[in-house]
Amino acid sequence: MELTLGEDFIYRLLINTITVVLLIRFCYYKFSQHRANASSFMLFGMGVFLVTSLLHSADVSMGFAFGLFAVFSMLRYRTESISIKEMTYLFLVIAIALLSAVSTLHPYELLIINLSIFSMAYLLETNTVLPSMEELEIEYEKIKNINIHHRDELINDIKSRTGLNVIHVEILSIDFLRDSTRLKIHFSPSNDTPKNKK
Repeated sequence: MELTLGEDFIYRLLINTITVVLLIRFCYYKFSQHRANASSFMLFGMGVFLVTSLLHSADVSMGFAFGLFAVFSMLRYRTESISIKEMTYLFLVIAIALLSAVSTLHPYELLIINLSIFSMAYLLETNTVLPSMEELEIEYEKIKNINIHHRDELINDIKSRTGLNVIHVEILSIDFLRDSTRLKIHFSPSNDTPKNKK
């Protein structure tokens, strides 16, 4: 059955909104707990969809539209240092909004593609595909333990002090004058490990 222009817009708006909300609420926010970023991602996805739909109907080139939203994203995040994870979710939100707004796919085909993106993101956030691993940078004063032959002693000492299940340790910097070093520890989070919230 052929959809009217208005019906097609409504279906695409619903598909975009549902997909972005599912992606951010049950993938990004569930595992990151950054409420400010989560809400801005949802609003950003809605804005990209609405403006792109209007630009598309006005015969504005998609190169211009995509460039416009690239500028918007730089303006929004130019003063903040965001992680690769945040940048990835921002890209996914923009991609979903652009697909929903201008693709020639039938709404049910679009829904399948968007839900596939959500499903893959959810799987990658869980331990199903990749084991969960977190990072933490610390200052460490027992500089003799950074010797490669004392690596086991280093890991065991950090484990006993922090209670974390340390898997791997990276040396970021060494200060021989102060007998200290800066380390990045990679650890497997337990169920009772507190998560940072914003």
